[in-house]
Formats: sequence, C-alpha cells, structure tokens
Amino acid sequence: MNQKELLRRLVIDWLDDNYHFGEAETLIDGDDEKSFLQSGVLDSLGFVSLVLYLENRCSVQVDRSELQPENFDGLGRIVRYMLKLPGLEIA
Repeated sequence: MNQKELLRRLVIDWLDDNYHFGEAETLIDGDDEKSFLQSGVLDSLGFVSLVLYLENRCSVQVDRSELQPENFDGLGRIVRYMLKLPGLEIA
C-alpha cells in the first residue's frame, strides 16, 4: 500500500473504532469528497480527536490555523492535506 492508501485506511479505521463501529466505509459510500459534517460522519469534537490522533500516529504537527473545512471536512481532503505535511511517517 502506498502512503495515500495507508492514510485513508488509518482514518477509516479510526472512525470505525471511535464513532461508527465498522460502518465508516458505508457512511462514506465511495465518495471520499463527502462532507463529514454535513453527512454526520463526524462532529466538531470528533474532528479535534481525529486531528490529535493523526498528529500522534503520523509524527506531524498540524498548524491550528489550517484546521479549516477545505483541509479536513472529508476523507479526500484529510488525506491530501496530511500528505503535504513535511516529515509524515505513517506508523
């Protein structure tokens, strides 16, 4: 698996473990651009938890000023944003 696929799987697994108990892939329904907020996949507190998890798991620091919907409101957006961060290591 390449980094994009690993990161995608990491987010889906986190969603399954913390919010949707194996249903995250179904909720996303093949649309990686689906808004997590509008579709109810995550709420604002969930986003904070997810960002903290990704920072820890991927050894990166997310600039708090970049916590915007265009970077984090959807699986595709999260993956694209994270892949741009220097020093990304998916453990």
